[in-house]
Amino acid sequence: MRATLRRLAVTTLSALALAAAPMGAAVAGADPAAPDTVGAVAAAMNPTSSGLRANTDEREFVSLTIDKVTPTAVTTSSEPFVTVTGSVRNVGDRVVHDVKVRLQSGPAISESEQLRSMLTADQDAYDTVGEFTTVTEKLQVGQSSRFTLAMPLRSASSVSLGITAPGVYPLLVNVNGTPEYGGQARLDDARFLLPVLGLPRDPSIRGADRPEGAAVPPSITDPLAVTLMWPFADKPRLASGIPGSSDEKVRLVDDELADSVADGGRLEQLLAAVEFATGDSLDRDHKLRDSMCLAVDPDLLITVSNMTRGYLVVDDPSDPTGPAHEGTGQTAATEWLERMRSLTSRMCTTAVPFAQVDLAALQRVDDPTLVERALSAPAGIVDGVLGITSRRGLTWPDAGVLNPEAAGLRGLGPTALLADNAVAEETTRSTVPLAGTTVDRPLSAALFDVPAATALAAVGATPQTPTYTPSDVRYDLSEDSRTARLQDALGAIAWPALTPPQNAAANQDHGLLVVPPQDWSVDGDEARAVLGAVSTLMRSGLAGPRPLADLLDRPTAQPPVDLDYPAQAAKDGAPERVQTGAATVAPEINALTETLVNDPQSALTPRAYTAPLSEDLLRALSTSGRRDRDRGAATAAAETRVSDVEEALTEIYASVTVLPPGGAYTLASEQSPLLLVARNDLPVGINVRLQISAPPEMTITDIGDQQLPPRGSRTLQVPATVENAGKLVVDVALTTTNGRELGEPTSVSIRTNTYGKALAIITACAGALLLLLAGRRLWHRFRGQPDPADEGYEAR
Repeated sequence: MRATLRRLAVTTLSALALAAAPMGAAVAGADPAAPDTVGAVAAAMNPTSSGLRANTDEREFVSLTIDKVTPTAVTTSSEPFVTVTGSVRNVGDRVVHDVKVRLQSGPAISESEQLRSMLTADQDAYDTVGEFTTVTEKLQVGQSSRFTLAMPLRSASSVSLGITAPGVYPLLVNVNGTPEYGGQARLDDARFLLPVLGLPRDPSIRGADRPEGAAVPPSITDPLAVTLMWPFADKPRLASGIPGSSDEKVRLVDDELADSVADGGRLEQLLAAVEFATGDSLDRDHKLRDSMCLAVDPDLLITVSNMTRGYLVVDDPSDPTGPAHEGTGQTAATEWLERMRSLTSRMCTTAVPFAQVDLAALQRVDDPTLVERALSAPAGIVDGVLGITSRRGLTWPDAGVLNPEAAGLRGLGPTALLADNAVAEETTRSTVPLAGTTVDRPLSAALFDVPAATALAAVGATPQTPTYTPSDVRYDLSEDSRTARLQDALGAIAWPALTPPQNAAANQDHGLLVVPPQDWSVDGDEARAVLGAVSTLMRSGLAGPRPLADLLDRPTAQPPVDLDYPAQAAKDGAPERVQTGAATVAPEINALTETLVNDPQSALTPRAYTAPLSEDLLRALSTSGRRDRDRGAATAAAETRVSDVEEALTEIYASVTVLPPGGAYTLASEQSPLLLVARNDLPVGINVRLQISAPPEMTITDIGDQQLPPRGSRTLQVPATVENAGKLVVDVALTTTNGRELGEPTSVSIRTNTYGKALAIITACAGALLLLLAGRRLWHRFRGQPDPADEGYEAR
């Protein structure tokens, strides 16, 4: 938005200059000591500052970057100057002449909303103006030039920033220049916040006995109660669609996590910053440690824990079961995990929902197994991997907001960590009860500060604008340098400590819950700067620790408040197509788990075998990466995960089948059993059922559920009765106990030597005739008469 205004102003003034003067003529610039008027022109043309493009013919000539601000926070012992170093780069299509910069400041921030809105305000709001300093007389296309600006905080005898009391002040660096064929104009600017925790002496006033030049300390009569969440999370890295195993290495889609947990990596630096800042030599009274709670994603721990046993990295992420190579991070993962165990053993630690899952999407999918794995299981995972007992009772949605339907999910709470604008009623309380929750399971909300959290989310290599950030203060963060974004965060953290509460109720609950994003892209310097800012507030008496346990255990006697779910949450959440896919596949995983056999002698249980597939669905529902500029990549990855799980289930079901006989099957008698062979290629046992479709002349007896051993086969005897001789065809299929078809159906050709009813009649008739003949012989013998049948026999 700010770049839009700048380009519009430059284009307009350049056009006016060309209309008023011949080609190449210079236009007289404004008085260097006075504010330029370009900001006013731009504001007049776009008074709403909405960030929408007002002119398609926008042109950018130079880009201003702030590299360093000294000091990052002013104290009574600081130097009485603010020094800003940076660079100006020609990003246009022509030479820019007479490039100059100056420093400006605005009044101290008086409302929390100004912590964000002043960063998009017009230049006129920065009404204390320094003198221009020439950077270069000519800046060629593509060329950069560095500058350093220094300005007194206050001065009785010279131009200064006019800062006379502690507070948080907005500063602006303004660059003017004359593009070739145009006139002098403001070409770019950069804004940032400067926290002034205490004011050093005014160097222009000599004499220690002169009170007007004395240092000005802050008021510490009402210290701020600080609770700081420190997240350890990462985007999903495990390859999708691969069930659990007791002997195979896990597969990752890339090896970036190896760099992240190695020395100097993001996750290693997040860990190192806490180790250093809470060490006994620096945090002697443990105030910083007491104020902090480490928030750990169980998905990250599962991944790193698997890396410690060796792992593979797939060559093609779209082919998770294809060619792969050995990962490089086994040693780094082992060392990082050991350091995490050591750190979490002495600090508050809690688990966040699995893989930063979208709770609203989780509720819509409505699968109890996914809900349990997302909300109830994480604490056990964190405890098991780290060897600790983590803090229960807190649910921190990655989005920072919660819709009323998701508030009813089992496994939540009893406290949800939400943005302070995620509830409909404005409140000064840090913990409030939520309306609409059940009597037997009430839910409260611990509310964190939106300006501070928004500023923290912008810090790092991949700046984010959180879901809860109001629409009127959302803008493109890529316009700001990392240094400027860090300064904004430091200012937002300090502001509540430097600003007295507005009313008595707020005074009773004068606290700050500091909440960065879960997947935070800060480096080591930025992490240490944030922790240093909180530590400095405590050492100066401006703040004190409020442990998370104290915050969660506070009574919430005030009336319940309603949830406020912003429209932005739908855009930042899991796509509808992914939700539909997960809702279709999740019951299939549950059905498979139910039919598998739990063998006490095997390390691989049915739950462990299917858990990665359920977890893949949670990863697909993740909000990770969906607040970045390239949210399309996160959507594509989520859709791929659901598709891979579907394919994995198909392969699993195909791995259990009944084997077709090599030729025709011959029954020795009408009641000979039918012998069939079923094979299970899965690493776990499974209960199956035979589904046999036989012709009317054949009767099959149901043998019920049958258990197949892991990676083995079993011969099944099926009692059968055949009434007629000849050739029969029987269709045989294998299913799970809950009816899911397994493998490929087969047909069995059966030959039988039995004659059925005809044979029975012939046999009966022969038996009757035999009895008749035997009876006749006995009758004649009884009467002493020769049997006529013996006539001629005796003569011979």
